[in-house]
Amino acid sequence: MPSSTPGTWRHRAVPRPVTIALAAVLALSGCAGGNEIQATNEDQRFVSGDGSATTFETAERTEAPDVTGTTLDGEEVSLSDYEGGIVVLNFWASWCGPCRAEQPVLDEVHTEYEGLGVGFLGVNIKDSRAAAEAYTSSKSVVYPSLYDQPGAVPQAFRDTVPPRAIPSTLVIDPEGRIAARVIGATTYGQLTDLLNPLVVEFGFGDPEERPRVAEQDAEESPKELENKGDAAIEEGTN
Repeated sequence: MPSSTPGTWRHRAVPRPVTIALAAVLALSGCAGGNEIQATNEDQRFVSGDGSATTFETAERTEAPDVTGTTLDGEEVSLSDYEGGIVVLNFWASWCGPCRAEQPVLDEVHTEYEGLGVGFLGVNIKDSRAAAEAYTSSKSVVYPSLYDQPGAVPQAFRDTVPPRAIPSTLVIDPEGRIAARVIGATTYGQLTDLLNPLVVEFGFGDPEERPRVAEQDAEESPKELENKGDAAIEEGTN
């Protein structure tokens, strides 16, 4: 079962799975959303924030705990594996409506910024594994997510983000420091505004020159989109 353990960041620019034994499970409250893990006490339920963002100047940034865990694909991953790049760490659950609403934003920003030193890591909490896997499959999420049913990872970040606030997003700079946070569902404009200064600050390129997913989609003709849909249907029936 996943847990978090503080550690020292290692200098590495590309994410790489590592094998780390996971220890103590931190107990959290149950969650709102109607699945079998839901708590019965109203005051123990998870809540969604208003989407407000906070940025931290360089001198104000605190070191992120080096949490570790197992992804939904079964790989052992440490947050410090992403050192040397910018990390977007997103806490989510399949039953969380605001999480579902923000997923297209995360996917779009991930696609546009993966060539600019930005990596994404999700943290699925208070979910059944089957529900979490169904979510990532149905939404074609390509970046990894830690499976953290007890909710230990949010507890490790409790000094920055309330553990019961979901969704929440943290932006961690290449030196392992928390540079920004969003409590609640983020938006495309908000998240890119948080990332752009860091991309420039650490010399990953010009974010204004990144490929735009929306523009690429708009360039496809209706016939091309229709053909893609037909191909997907045909593949699914074979």
